[in-house]
Amino acid sequence: MAKYVFPAIFEPDEELGGYCVFFPDLESAFTQGNDFQDAMAMAEDVLCYVLYDMEKDGQAIPRPSKASDIKTEEGNIVNLVACDTEFYVKFFANKSVKLNVTIPLWLKEAGEKKQANFSQILQNGVKEYLQMHS
Repeated sequence: MAKYVFPAIFEPDEELGGYCVFFPDLESAFTQGNDFQDAMAMAEDVLCYVLYDMEKDGQAIPRPSKASDIKTEEGNIVNLVACDTEFYVKFFANKSVKLNVTIPLWLKEAGEKKQANFSQILQNGVKEYLQMHS
Protein backbone atom coordinates (compact mmCIF):
# COMPACT_ATOMS: atom_id res chain seq x y z
CA MET A 1 0.00 0.00 0.00
CA ALA A 2 1.25 3.43 -0.87
CA LYS A 3 0.56 7.08 -1.53
CA TYR A 4 -0.37 8.16 -5.05
CA VAL A 5 -1.14 11.31 -7.03
CA PHE A 6 -3.02 11.01 -10.33
CA PRO A 7 -4.44 13.67 -12.62
CA ALA A 8 -8.20 13.74 -13.01
CA ILE A 9 -10.44 15.54 -15.49
CA PHE A 10 -13.39 17.39 -13.95
CA GLU A 11 -16.03 17.93 -16.61
CA PRO A 12 -18.96 20.26 -15.82
CA ASP A 13 -22.27 18.41 -16.13
CA GLU A 14 -24.88 20.88 -17.35
CA GLU A 15 -27.79 18.42 -17.12
CA LEU A 16 -27.23 17.26 -13.55
CA GLY A 17 -25.12 20.15 -12.29
CA GLY A 18 -21.80 19.55 -10.63
CA TYR A 19 -18.95 17.64 -12.25
CA CYS A 20 -18.23 14.27 -13.79
CA VAL A 21 -14.73 13.06 -12.96
CA PHE A 22 -12.53 10.54 -14.69
CA PHE A 23 -8.90 9.52 -14.55
CA PRO A 24 -7.20 9.20 -17.96
CA ASP A 25 -4.68 6.67 -16.57
CA LEU A 26 -7.24 4.45 -14.83
CA GLU A 27 -10.01 3.08 -17.02
CA SER A 28 -12.28 2.01 -14.15
CA ALA A 29 -11.94 5.18 -12.05
CA PHE A 30 -14.78 7.63 -12.58
CA THR A 31 -17.30 9.42 -10.37
CA GLN A 32 -19.28 12.63 -10.03
CA GLY A 33 -20.03 15.32 -7.47
CA ASN A 34 -22.69 17.97 -6.87
CA ASP A 35 -20.09 20.77 -6.97
CA PHE A 36 -16.30 20.97 -7.34
CA GLN A 37 -15.62 20.31 -3.65
CA ASP A 38 -17.92 17.28 -3.63
CA ALA A 39 -16.44 16.03 -6.90
CA MET A 40 -12.93 16.34 -5.45
CA ALA A 41 -13.90 14.31 -2.36
CA MET A 42 -15.56 11.67 -4.54
CA ALA A 43 -12.47 11.59 -6.80
CA GLU A 44 -10.20 10.92 -3.82
CA ASP A 45 -12.49 8.12 -2.68
CA VAL A 46 -12.75 6.37 -6.06
CA LEU A 47 -9.00 6.75 -6.66
CA CYS A 48 -8.20 5.04 -3.35
CA TYR A 49 -10.78 2.34 -3.96
CA VAL A 50 -9.52 1.51 -7.47
CA LEU A 51 -5.82 1.61 -6.55
CA TYR A 52 -6.32 -0.46 -3.40
CA ASP A 53 -8.26 -3.02 -5.41
CA MET A 54 -5.43 -3.16 -7.95
CA GLU A 55 -2.85 -3.58 -5.17
CA LYS A 56 -4.91 -6.33 -3.55
CA ASP A 57 -5.20 -8.18 -6.88
CA GLY A 58 -1.46 -7.79 -7.60
CA GLN A 59 -2.07 -5.65 -10.68
CA ALA A 60 0.58 -3.19 -11.82
CA ILE A 61 -0.25 0.42 -10.97
CA PRO A 62 0.24 2.58 -14.08
CA ARG A 63 2.55 5.54 -13.99
CA PRO A 64 0.49 8.75 -13.70
CA SER A 65 0.49 11.14 -16.64
CA LYS A 66 1.74 14.66 -16.17
CA ALA A 67 -1.22 16.98 -15.69
CA SER A 68 0.33 19.41 -18.16
CA ASP A 69 0.34 16.70 -20.88
CA ILE A 70 -3.41 16.07 -20.66
CA LYS A 71 -5.43 17.67 -23.43
CA THR A 72 -9.06 18.30 -22.66
CA GLU A 73 -12.06 20.21 -23.92
CA GLU A 74 -12.63 23.83 -23.02
CA GLY A 75 -14.36 24.24 -19.66
CA ASN A 76 -12.91 21.03 -18.22
CA ILE A 77 -10.48 21.20 -15.32
CA VAL A 78 -7.43 18.98 -14.91
CA ASN A 79 -6.57 18.63 -11.24
CA LEU A 80 -4.26 16.35 -9.27
CA VAL A 81 -5.92 13.97 -6.83
CA ALA A 82 -3.96 12.32 -4.03
CA CYS A 83 -4.72 9.19 -2.04
CA ASP A 84 -3.11 6.96 0.56
CA THR A 85 -4.28 3.37 0.15
CA GLU A 86 -2.88 2.31 3.53
CA PHE A 87 -4.97 4.98 5.31
CA TYR A 88 -7.96 4.11 3.13
CA VAL A 89 -7.94 0.42 3.98
CA LYS A 90 -7.45 1.10 7.69
CA PHE A 91 -10.42 3.46 7.67
CA PHE A 92 -12.86 1.56 5.45
CA ALA A 93 -11.85 -2.07 5.89
CA ASN A 94 -11.48 -1.94 9.64
CA LYS A 95 -13.98 -4.63 10.53
CA SER A 96 -12.72 -7.34 12.81
CA VAL A 97 -12.45 -10.90 11.55
CA LYS A 98 -12.24 -14.08 13.57
CA LEU A 99 -8.91 -15.84 13.37
CA ASN A 100 -8.15 -19.24 14.83
CA VAL A 101 -4.68 -19.38 16.41
CA THR A 102 -2.89 -22.00 18.44
CA ILE A 103 -0.72 -21.31 21.49
CA PRO A 104 0.57 -23.59 24.25
CA LEU A 105 -1.87 -24.18 27.12
CA TRP A 106 0.59 -22.81 29.70
CA LEU A 107 0.83 -19.53 27.75
CA LYS A 108 -2.96 -19.23 27.49
CA GLU A 109 -3.34 -19.81 31.23
CA ALA A 110 -0.60 -17.31 32.11
CA GLY A 111 -2.24 -14.71 29.88
CA GLU A 112 -5.67 -15.32 31.38
CA LYS A 113 -4.24 -14.84 34.90
CA LYS A 114 -3.04 -11.39 33.80
CA GLN A 115 -6.39 -10.74 32.03
CA ALA A 116 -4.53 -10.38 28.72
CA ASN A 117 -6.47 -9.22 25.67
CA PHE A 118 -5.15 -11.84 23.24
CA SER A 119 -6.73 -10.14 20.22
CA GLN A 120 -5.03 -6.84 20.99
CA ILE A 121 -1.69 -8.55 21.66
CA LEU A 122 -1.93 -10.40 18.34
CA GLN A 123 -2.83 -7.19 16.46
CA ASN A 124 0.10 -5.34 18.04
CA GLY A 125 2.49 -8.18 17.26
CA VAL A 126 1.40 -8.42 13.62
CA LYS A 127 1.71 -4.63 13.19
CA GLU A 128 5.19 -4.73 14.68
CA TYR A 129 6.16 -7.65 12.43
CA LEU A 130 4.87 -5.76 9.36
CA GLN A 131 6.53 -2.54 10.59
CA MET A 132 3.22 -0.68 10.68
CA HIS A 133 3.24 2.06 13.30
CA SER A 134 -0.38 3.13 13.58
